[in-house]
Amino acid sequence: MTIRQRLEAQERQNLSERATLSSRTKGREAPVTPDDMRTEFQRDRDRILHCKSFRRLKGKTQVFLSPVGDHYRTRLTHTLEVTQVARTLARALALNEDLAEAIALGHDLGHTPFGHAGEDTLNRLMSCGFEHRIQSRRVVERLENGGRGLNLTWEVRDGIEHHSGHIPPATPEGCCVHLADRIAYVNHDIDDAVRAGILTQEQLPKEAIRILGSTHGQRINTMIVSVVEWSKDRAEIAMAPREWEALLQLRSFLFAHVYSRDWAEGETRKTAHIIEELFGTYLEHPALMPNEYVEIAYKEGTERSVGDYIACMTDAFAIKRFQELFIPPFFDGMN
Repeated sequence: MTIRQRLEAQERQNLSERATLSSRTKGREAPVTPDDMRTEFQRDRDRILHCKSFRRLKGKTQVFLSPVGDHYRTRLTHTLEVTQVARTLARALALNEDLAEAIALGHDLGHTPFGHAGEDTLNRLMSCGFEHRIQSRRVVERLENGGRGLNLTWEVRDGIEHHSGHIPPATPEGCCVHLADRIAYVNHDIDDAVRAGILTQEQLPKEAIRILGSTHGQRINTMIVSVVEWSKDRAEIAMAPREWEALLQLRSFLFAHVYSRDWAEGETRKTAHIIEELFGTYLEHPALMPNEYVEIAYKEGTERSVGDYIACMTDAFAIKRFQELFIPPFFDGMN
């Protein structure tokens, strides 16, 4: 018996009846020889962890653009926090922790530079629209690995695409990631907003804080416990209504006092301008893009390739490209 076969046997023995077993995956678009050491979902986790798109997440904004300080979240730290919560939920509910981990690590691979401001701008510019959840699936299926994609299992690709939106994931592990994403960003965005001086703890909705807790750790723990207690004897993976309503109240509060505040409007206009100018220039001159995106332009259209190229950029790379295209260089040696 190989190590993989032993791990698969442990899944069958230890996981709940509703768990997604790696030995029963719906498979990959291109069949591969089974690995002696790792299950199929463990292989997917490793492929995501080692891909270029994952490494670029460290240079992409979560909420605060170019923050002064080392402790604000980036898209990478957000992903790691989502992964931790998703694994905790899956373990507590006897689901497949490896599948939840793989989905969580890949869920934001398609996110734009400059956070949701960048996503909103691309969505406005592209005739087909733009959603980061769909782009994340496109990254693992089409863009990574020199255009060959990562060849992930169906379950991981489904969970990545449906970690947000109105269509739920097909697996309970995907549902864990769907909830973990909300648990993570609502709590860490409050934490970052307080750190930035935009909010104080006293401004937070009192009823939501009474239900969920007054500290970052208390709120995360309350939400996780709520999901586990509500879901352990039910078919659905969900948070209990009381805690869910409190979470939604905090989310609405963030939209009103953080995401849509006047302080962010100026920076949002600047980042939108950068993306608009890059988009228009590459649309008119696609040969300025790397060859892999020029090939996409030939096969799928220039607009599609330009959207792919800009979405893959980090904040710093987008600014660098803007400077190269539109800002004249300084000349040395001038008197």
